[in-house]
Amino acid sequence: MYTTRRKAFGVAGAALLAASLFAGPAQAADPIKIGMSMPQTGALGGGGKAALVALNMWVDDVNAKGGLLGRKVELTAYDDQSNPANTPGIYTKLLDVDKVDLLIAPYATVPTAPIMPLVKQRGKLLMGNFSFQVNHKVKHDMWFNNAPWADADGWSAGFMEAGLKAGAKTIAFLAADQEFSQNLANGARKIVKGKGLKIVFDQNYPPATTDFSSLIRSIRAAKPDIVFVASYPNDSVAIVRAANEIGLGKQVQIFGGAMVGLQFTPIAVNLGSLLNGIVNYHSYVPGMKFEGIEEFLKRYAVKAKAAKVDPLGYYLPPFNYAIGQMLEQAIKATNSIDDRKLADYLHKNEMKTIVGPIRFTADGERANQRLVTMQFRNIKNKDLEQFRQPGKQVIIHPAGDATGTVITPYDKARKAK
Repeated sequence: MYTTRRKAFGVAGAALLAASLFAGPAQAADPIKIGMSMPQTGALGGGGKAALVALNMWVDDVNAKGGLLGRKVELTAYDDQSNPANTPGIYTKLLDVDKVDLLIAPYATVPTAPIMPLVKQRGKLLMGNFSFQVNHKVKHDMWFNNAPWADADGWSAGFMEAGLKAGAKTIAFLAADQEFSQNLANGARKIVKGKGLKIVFDQNYPPATTDFSSLIRSIRAAKPDIVFVASYPNDSVAIVRAANEIGLGKQVQIFGGAMVGLQFTPIAVNLGSLLNGIVNYHSYVPGMKFEGIEEFLKRYAVKAKAAKVDPLGYYLPPFNYAIGQMLEQAIKATNSIDDRKLADYLHKNEMKTIVGPIRFTADGERANQRLVTMQFRNIKNKDLEQFRQPGKQVIIHPAGDATGTVITPYDKARKAK
């Protein structure tokens, strides 16, 4: 059973809590309640809605098998509107009014960061959802991130390696002025220092920016060999369009890096051939081998069509289903929903999921990173089905997953077949 609450719970909603603190103790037959916020509108809404389909699939699957500990599982998800100001109030309500047993974080870094102190203070397990370094300062020992990365190396090493192999000497940075993008850009800057690359352009932009033409012209004027971008979905689309319209310069070897949104099928289809040559990160592309993922994606496609969300669901959905799988394994192994017991189990054991085995470091990040760097090749306009095929998103890093080598410079890669 699950409840999706698409009406946003705003900051002022926290004031309604006091009148509702009367729920009695759980009975044996009561459901196991799992609560979260998930962006279903706003800049992150496209990814969030697709992720929620996958989580609800897990709820249906586990309940079809009789639930957990003899109890059904119930998921409540509020729409945080991609607004980090809303998430503390939502999670306070989930704990104090809805009386949920377990918590899952919202998708993305920016909405998750504000709830970390609250969750640590309450001593609650929190299953992370594609965040980056939100536990770096809080150091909550019951945080577990589902993402295939752990640090900046996972995002940037393959990208920088490709540029260096092409003879790059200079680099430009363009990053959104918000926590996720800044964490990534700062990590990439540290990598650059050890590689002998000279930074010739380094600019942060306000999250509300919609016109990137002047920034792209400035990058072009700086004549970098590498252009590293850390952006959110709407920004990524606008940056790709501006780069194609204005041009980055013939000297650019690689362009891309940490652009969120290019992994979402509706965005990829909309951009079409403008994607060609871009080198970017991804969590899954056709050709990667994970036990159970192909069967999941077939079932997901049916649900996604009915829900009118990302029809392929390569980026977030498998990893959100994996959150459920990890909770399921820990609950069954410990015969408990106690936060501390579950956290201890997750720290000590490797989890089996449809995105491969997952092990955690002491701070709850991935011990076995498996984020890939890939290059878009020969993408056609208005063609959804092409993204189901291997070869359109060629993995260039890490070596164990590689399906080809990077084509440089960027202008040549844009035309490669």
